Amino acid sequence: MEKKATPANQDPKNELVFTKKNYQLLLISIAIVAFGFILMMGTTDIYDVRKTMIAPMVVLFGFGFGIYAVLKK
Repeated sequence: MEKKATPANQDPKNELVFTKKNYQLLLISIAIVAFGFILMMGTTDIYDVRKTMIAPMVVLFGFGFGIYAVLKK
């Protein structure tokens, strides 16, 4: 049986799934989601445009960005 050629500095058992860039993008997406939930807070009118339209869109964008961060190679 032949062994697959791997770079000398990488052991296949110690190879990480995510890179540093993936973790950075994931942290950014968590911050975006948290910012969206902060926009939803408050004691003002519950039917305010900020709470009903802008904040949910920010949260959904954050979740979408998180999916991108996980799938990025």
